[in-house]
Amino acid sequence: MICSLKSSSSAFAATTDLLPPKSRMTPTLCFATLRCNSFSPKTPSSSLSSIKPLYLTPLESFGSAKPRGMSLKAKAYEADRSESVAFPDHEARAAAAQKLKIGIYFATWWALNVVFNIYNKKVLNAFPYPWLTSTLSLAAGSLIMLLSWAARVTAAPKTDLEFWKALAPVAVAHTIGHVAATVSMSKVAVSFTHIIKSGEPAFSVLVSRFVLGERFPVPVYLSLVPIIGGCALAALTELNFDMTGFMGAMISNLAFVFRNIFSKRGMKVTSVSGMNYYACLSMLSLLILLPFAIGVEGPQLWAAGWHEAISHIGPHFVWWVAAQSVFYHLYNQVSYMSLDEISPLTFSIGNTMKRISVIVSSIIVFHTPVQPINALGAAIAILGTFLYSQAKQ
Repeated sequence: MICSLKSSSSAFAATTDLLPPKSRMTPTLCFATLRCNSFSPKTPSSSLSSIKPLYLTPLESFGSAKPRGMSLKAKAYEADRSESVAFPDHEARAAAAQKLKIGIYFATWWALNVVFNIYNKKVLNAFPYPWLTSTLSLAAGSLIMLLSWAARVTAAPKTDLEFWKALAPVAVAHTIGHVAATVSMSKVAVSFTHIIKSGEPAFSVLVSRFVLGERFPVPVYLSLVPIIGGCALAALTELNFDMTGFMGAMISNLAFVFRNIFSKRGMKVTSVSGMNYYACLSMLSLLILLPFAIGVEGPQLWAAGWHEAISHIGPHFVWWVAAQSVFYHLYNQVSYMSLDEISPLTFSIGNTMKRISVIVSSIIVFHTPVQPINALGAAIAILGTFLYSQAKQ
C-alpha cells in the first residue's frame, strides 16, 4: 500500500507538531494499526483501511524548515512487505545438540570397548583366571564411583530398600553375563566371541516372545534367519573352536538380554541417572560374584598365576590388569548413559556397530587367522542384526 502525502512546508510542520518529539526524530515510523485516507487529485475522498501495521520511510531533512511550496513525500508500506527477522529456532538447536551428544556417547562407547577387549584378552592370555579378572573389573568400577561420590565429583544417588530389591535381578543377570563372556574370551579369539554375541537379538526376540508374551511382526522373525545362520556358519568354520568358549558366549547373550530388559524397566521408574544406576549395579554384582570367584578358583591359584604372569610379562602385566578393569567400567558406564538417553532399539543398533569395531580391531591386533567362509558367516550375522533393528522400527 502506498500513501502519498503532498503539502506545503508549513502544513507539514503543523502536522508533525502533533507527533511526540521522539517520533519526529525516528528515521522510520511504525503505527500498530493505521487507518488513513489516501489523498489523490483523482480520488479526493477515497478511503483505505488496513489492520496491518504501516511503516513510513525516512524523509530528507525531517523536521527542518523547507522553502514554501516544496513538496514532501512519505511512503508507507505494510508490515508483510518488510524484511523478515530471523529468530533462532531453539527446538532445532536442542535437537541438534541431542544428536551430537548421543553421537559422542556412541563414539566414546565403541572406543572404550575396543580398548577393553584388547587389554582383557592380553590379561587372559597371560593369566587364564576369568573369575578373578571379572571380579577385578567390577571392583575397579565400584572403587571409582565411591571415590567420585566421596569427592563430590558426582552426586551420590538417593536410594532406598525398594531400589536395591528391584536392582537385584539386574545384578544377577549382569554378573552371569559378565563372567560368561570373560570365560568365553579366555578360551577363544575375541572376534569369535563377538560374532556369537552378535546373535543377541535372536535371544531377545525369543525371551520376549516366550517369557514376556510379546509378539512381533513377521519381518522381525525373518531377520533372525541370517543372524542364526551367520553365527552357525562362523562357529562351524572357526579354526580355534572351543565348546566352553562357544557356550560362554551363548550364556552371555541370554543373560544380557534379561539384564537389558530389567535395566530399562528399572530406569523408567527411578530417578537415578544412568551413570549412578550402573555404579550401583557394579557394586551389587561385585557382592554376588566375589564368593563364587573364591569358590571356583581361589587365592592359591590366583597367587601362582600372578607370579607366573609377572615372570613372563614383567611389570607391564600390572598395567594390563588395571587398564582392562578401568576400561571395562568406563565403557559400560557410557553405554548406560546412552541407554538413559535413547530407546532400546537405537541402543541395539549401536551395540551392533560396536561389535563390528571390536571384531575388526581384534583381528588386526592379535593377527587372528580368518577364513573367507568364516568372515562370510560373521558378515551375514551382522547384516541380520541390522535387518532386525530395521524390522523392529
